[in-house]
Amino acid sequence: MEPKKVTRRDFINTASVAGIAAAAGISGDALAAERDHKKRNICIFTKHLQWMDFDEAADTAAEIGFDGVDIPVRPGGHILPENAVEELPRATEAFRKAGLEVCMITTGINGVDSPHAEDTLKTMRDLDIPYYRTGYLHFGKEKSIKDSLEEFRPRLKELADMNRQYGVHGAYQNHSGPYFGAPIWDLWYVIKDLDPRWIGCQYDIRHNTVEGGKSWPMTLELLSPYIKTTVIKDFKWGIVDGKWEIINTLMDEGMVDFGAYYAEVKRHGIQGPISFHHEYPHERKRSVVTPLFKHDLLSLRAHLKQAGLLET
Repeated sequence: MEPKKVTRRDFINTASVAGIAAAAGISGDALAAERDHKKRNICIFTKHLQWMDFDEAADTAAEIGFDGVDIPVRPGGHILPENAVEELPRATEAFRKAGLEVCMITTGINGVDSPHAEDTLKTMRDLDIPYYRTGYLHFGKEKSIKDSLEEFRPRLKELADMNRQYGVHGAYQNHSGPYFGAPIWDLWYVIKDLDPRWIGCQYDIRHNTVEGGKSWPMTLELLSPYIKTTVIKDFKWGIVDGKWEIINTLMDEGMVDFGAYYAEVKRHGIQGPISFHHEYPHERKRSVVTPLFKHDLLSLRAHLKQAGLLET
């Protein structure tokens, strides 16, 4: 076996994070069910670089020191769903050329009837992209919550079956607010009888802290078998124009208890890539975002190292 080539990204990671080894890539096995979930790539959500073309976004992400990317392939995304077959291969080539893993994509797919769903999953399979985030589901006023849950169960089962067909894992993000999945218990009820190899939760500790306060460890435990990918960002509550509002912050400037969170992640053996979100306000300039994103990336790696989740 040939030795692994040291990429520019590997060098930057080693130099800037004081010797912390960058997480290795996911194995190349064709099926998500057989993948090595022990690898913990930190991937920037390229929504935050979407004003750049693929080559510049790839160069920026590599310069900052990320291990990979999470590409939005959805309406208004870096790639529009109707262009996925043509543009996702081009994007993947650009990011991989820069030494980055394409860890996952983010989609609007919430059922087998979603526009361009099957073409997108087939393209993922062909490109060996293992994970995607699904689109959201909503509780409508015309139906009770109970009736909606019973409607969502077969819908997500059909989606899990299509994921199995193409060898990919689809994960529903728990998002705070009036969304299905925000309380966590509802999401667990809908997917609890499905195969976690093919469908699950893209767990977001920021959103669960908003909704769950100090109860989030219970819901993390409940969903842990279904968590193959996670999301990281921070927030705090503050008064804006006389009203309490959620204010997005740099990592470690908000309310998320990352130390406690990663202790629980380790306890439950949750692995897989991390999608790093940067929702706080900033100018769309490379010179502006680079130090901000480096700050958050170094903070995250420090928490992972402290929890024993990164090799040193």
